[in-house]
Amino acid sequence: MDILRFATAGSVDDGKSTLIGRLLFDSKAIFEDQLEAVERTSRDRGTEYTDLSLLTDGLRAEREQGITIDVAYRYFATPRRKFIIADTPGHIQYTRNMVTGASTADLAIILIDARKGVLEQSRRHAFLTSLLRVPHLVLAVNKMDLVDYSQERFEEIREEFSAFASKLNVGDLTFIPISALNGDNVVSRSENMPWYLGTSLLHHLENVHIASDRNLTDVRFPVQYVIRPQRANDHVFHDYRGYAGQVAGGVLKPGDEVVHLPSGLTTRIASIDTFDGPVEEAFAPMSVTLRFEDDIDISRGDMIARPNNQPHVAQELEAMVCWMADGLKLTPRTKLTIKHTTRTARALVRDLHYRLDVNTLHRDEEATSLSLNEIGRVSLRVTQPMFVDDYARNRLTGGFILVDEATNGTVGAGMIMEAS
Repeated sequence: MDILRFATAGSVDDGKSTLIGRLLFDSKAIFEDQLEAVERTSRDRGTEYTDLSLLTDGLRAEREQGITIDVAYRYFATPRRKFIIADTPGHIQYTRNMVTGASTADLAIILIDARKGVLEQSRRHAFLTSLLRVPHLVLAVNKMDLVDYSQERFEEIREEFSAFASKLNVGDLTFIPISALNGDNVVSRSENMPWYLGTSLLHHLENVHIASDRNLTDVRFPVQYVIRPQRANDHVFHDYRGYAGQVAGGVLKPGDEVVHLPSGLTTRIASIDTFDGPVEEAFAPMSVTLRFEDDIDISRGDMIARPNNQPHVAQELEAMVCWMADGLKLTPRTKLTIKHTTRTARALVRDLHYRLDVNTLHRDEEATSLSLNEIGRVSLRVTQPMFVDDYARNRLTGGFILVDEATNGTVGAGMIMEAS
């Protein structure tokens, strides 16, 4: 059974938490005591209905303010598929949280209040999902019950959003009219909107095709851990030598010729092992151990690829960076640690080309720094070669994080545009 990771985003009070609560409730993914606690809290607040948003807004501050602050992960499953939900906040001051939640998502749901229509925040969320190359986008027009389930209103919003999305890199865009509060078109089709001929939201989530979204062309295997033969007192406990990691692209099979980077030496795969035993093929995002026919000096941070299909080997990187540090700014000459796949090195910010206004898409080329939640294009010089692809080609080998050397805290997330 495969897993669909999806992120939700929306403006304040668009009903994200209620929608997730409704999905959990209607797919029977919550326990009775959880439901009783929510019903009790709803009654205490004087709410006439069961406030399902209380299922997801876990932080006390979120409940008290009625907003989502942190990225909350929720898990549920149907007979067809398992799901991991990243409930991301909508406020501009939590852009970094949305980037965190959407960076690993296969699909993003952007909620729009049918009464308010497409807001600046809606456009910002759409831009961020396209920047992060989320393959599938669903625009859920919520609170249709408050506009009398009007088809005309739904079509207005669809046309306006489609016009904006045409300027972005959005691969697959789906529009679904819903009422999270009443459950219309969330898990089952609504009788209140006979004019809508599409599927319910859950049906779409269960059936959206994600297998082809991953890069199955370019073989990329960053080595995470070397399993060495164990010896003690001249006694060999095991003579096993393998290289463990997560496949980041392509398909690997025993007998395949591969190249080791940085050495450039070639060998063949002798076997592919997993916790459950050997397998005949491995592909992203499987975690496996590779054994090779030849002895090569391989370390953590090295890359396995195909001899005729190799990543860029680069120390100069051009990247879009979302700055996540509070109180620290990204400026030219800033020194940081870069973590890319399993490789870590030191990096110097050589230049800041522009800061991007995520609401208007305007490029401010006069900008001299990036502050918290700001996004800009930068040039980085790295102390050792990185084995990278463009982010548009492979999100795993095209993404990296920046770490502050003093605090060891993550201060930025980057997407590689060019490498040389």
